[in-house]
Amino acid sequence: MRETATATLPEAWGVLPAVLAVALVGVGLGLVVASVDRAVLAGRTRGAVLEPLREGARLLLEQRRTTLAPDRLLWRLGCVAVPVLALLSLAVVPVGGRTLWSTSADLVWFNAMEALLWAAIWLVGWGPNAFHALAGGYRFLAQGLAYELPLMFALVTVGVAAGSLRTTDVLAAQDGLWFVVTMPVAFAVFVASAAAFAFWGPFAAPTSADIAGGVTSELSGVDRLLVEAGRGVFLGATAAMAAALFLGGDSGPWLPGPLWQLLKTLAVVTALVWVGRRLPVLRPDRTVEVGWMVLVPLTLVQALVVAVLVLSGFYA
Repeated sequence: MRETATATLPEAWGVLPAVLAVALVGVGLGLVVASVDRAVLAGRTRGAVLEPLREGARLLLEQRRTTLAPDRLLWRLGCVAVPVLALLSLAVVPVGGRTLWSTSADLVWFNAMEALLWAAIWLVGWGPNAFHALAGGYRFLAQGLAYELPLMFALVTVGVAAGSLRTTDVLAAQDGLWFVVTMPVAFAVFVASAAAFAFWGPFAAPTSADIAGGVTSELSGVDRLLVEAGRGVFLGATAAMAAALFLGGDSGPWLPGPLWQLLKTLAVVTALVWVGRRLPVLRPDRTVEVGWMVLVPLTLVQALVVAVLVLSGFYA
């Protein structure tokens, strides 16, 4: 297995500055996602950045909605956990060639944060003690289960090609050829599965109109701000991770590395939002069927192809 020197932000800057830096990057990515979304919906970029900020300020002042006999502790815990897990998933994404947190299995860490997102969104649906929110929570559980395996197989495929589960090693392994060239299916499945975990675009059945907003139907004020911000940060973190795992991260000619990382992340965010806003919302049963019957076999075949390339010495 290839190994490179582990570079982390705390080693370079100290723990507190590194945590603040990653938090700011996460908030910035969430704002970018919200701004691109507003620009795509309105068909113009003017005011796209200010509108999410105004909406956030409005939600901070809005009174929280109450329901009959809610489980307030679990409800609030789920709302807070969504943005926290999104930021924790960003902790292993290389930013400027460094990560906030580095283990021997960064890819597993990223996948684990998404798995914990199941529990967080379920609590958001369970806590209000309301029918529509609970129905949305059940839809999310079924959808998350269907897309967890494709996402995991996509990450495993990257790890097999790089000979390591560290994101910094994955970046080093793409010196000369980006992984998207040999594993386009894994790239597409990774982005689609992450969109499913953020119930975005065609995967928005947990919040669809037929159940009056579903898992978010009883959210208001700070609770809604936390959940929506968490979704935005998670989509931004996914775009940054996709740029690192499949598009070479900060590699590129002429421009500085961090600028390449930013441009690639923005490109993935724009594509994710643009496509998501132009596809219809899939029925819950169809969403699950696609995950189990289409994406799982495709990612297995992709992993097999990459394994053959590894044995042939293609990535050496």
